[in-house]
Amino acid sequence: MKHIKRKLTLLFTCLLTFSLLLAGCNSSSPKQEKVRIAEVTRSIFYAPQYVAIEKGFFEDEGIKVELTTTWGGDKTMTALLSDGADVALVGSETTIYVHAQESTDPVINFAQLTQTDGTFLVARKKPDFFSWEQLKGSTFLGQRTGGMPQMAGEFGLKKHGIDPKNDLTMIQNIDFANIANAFASGTGDYVQLFEPQASLFEQEGIGHIVASFGSESGKIPYTTFMAKESYMKENKETLEKFTKGLYKAQLWVENHSSAEIAKVIAPYFEDTPVELIETVVERYKSQHSFALNPILDEEEWNNLQMIMDEAGELPKKIEYDVLVDTTLAKNAIK
Repeated sequence: MKHIKRKLTLLFTCLLTFSLLLAGCNSSSPKQEKVRIAEVTRSIFYAPQYVAIEKGFFEDEGIKVELTTTWGGDKTMTALLSDGADVALVGSETTIYVHAQESTDPVINFAQLTQTDGTFLVARKKPDFFSWEQLKGSTFLGQRTGGMPQMAGEFGLKKHGIDPKNDLTMIQNIDFANIANAFASGTGDYVQLFEPQASLFEQEGIGHIVASFGSESGKIPYTTFMAKESYMKENKETLEKFTKGLYKAQLWVENHSSAEIAKVIAPYFEDTPVELIETVVERYKSQHSFALNPILDEEEWNNLQMIMDEAGELPKKIEYDVLVDTTLAKNAIK
């Protein structure tokens, strides 16, 4: 009798365990939809994106993000166009370049991440006071021709009466990854740098931040999430959930301190001290570089094209609603 009882107890335990496992499967959260993102570089400038991942805002919307850093605008767009990525995070100017090639499947900007240029003017010698006139006759380490950093940089120079081609010696033949090293080795009187390199040089006494190109160029769709038109049509609900997760992160970044943000995104910058990350975040927050919502507005789009035109890099003017779709962004913030 005891033997039979033990068997019945064991059988009941197995059935109960199976039932609990089955119930657990049935009550689990909805299946997550994967979105493959190709980011043009790894940058503190993209803090809201990392916040969205780390704080679970994408996951809350049923989105699993697979993030890859593609290191360069050309590589990022190649990944997107060849279906190596679903979404690209890169400058909006790239969509204009693709459109100029008469693509049958245009790339559409659907959510904005940053709204100013992210580079700073760094001088080798710290001036008692800074004047843009000091750049005349100097050697300037610039960015890649046709890229938004270089175009925004030239716009800032021209705004203060500096002709980039005649008033200084512009060096642009150094690979992006080596610009900072070239300056540290003694090349150039001035350099245009992203963070955290600019602040790091300042801490080490290699250079001194004297101006912000983000402040000079005004609001532009500097970095946006974009996808091929065909992907957007087939995955509208997925991208809407993705955009909702992004908007939650944008609100979180706006309403939390630079120190709190730095702690959240620190895992993405293992070689950068958290104190330096905080300094950089504060610099970007103070000049309103992080977009407050995912909507790319028409004024920003027109400002982007004006800067491209000034630089001689605008293939042709593209109307706002041709390459910008704010439907997902507007739905996300409701």
